[in-house]
Amino acid sequence: MDSLTYAVAAVVTDPNGRVLLCQQSQGHRLWGLPHGRIEHCEHPAHAAVRDIRTQTGLEIAVDELIGLYRLTGPADAAEPLPDLLVHAFRAHPVGGEPCVNAPAMICRLGWYAPNDVPTPHTATATAVLADLAAGRRGVVTDVHRSVPAAGTAVPLPA
Repeated sequence: MDSLTYAVAAVVTDPNGRVLLCQQSQGHRLWGLPHGRIEHCEHPAHAAVRDIRTQTGLEIAVDELIGLYRLTGPADAAEPLPDLLVHAFRAHPVGGEPCVNAPAMICRLGWYAPNDVPTPHTATATAVLADLAAGRRGVVTDVHRSVPAAGTAVPLPA
């Protein structure tokens, strides 16, 4: 694929160590990390703060960059998607209460233990949560876009 889209995602954790996850409103309705696109000339951390506020109403502070994840490969052979370069951050809430503010993008959200996330979930969420659980930072990797069958668990480390 010739095009590349720049995006952000955040592992937002509450004081109990639970992770905020959002379910997509469209397509396969996968669960994933709150995310969004980086606007022209925007700093990735600012994009994460803006997009998470827009989607969930939650104000966050970005703690660190977990890594860069290039999401590649077709989700559906009939409709190829551009590769995404996702800047994945670890963050924590500093205000607001999470709610669905962007129903066209997400239909549900909730706090989940990192080793007990709802399925099916996105390939990016799988990779980022696995790296975070393993203590990896500064990750630069490719993640193949694939869609697990509904109800299929994609294993994450405990």
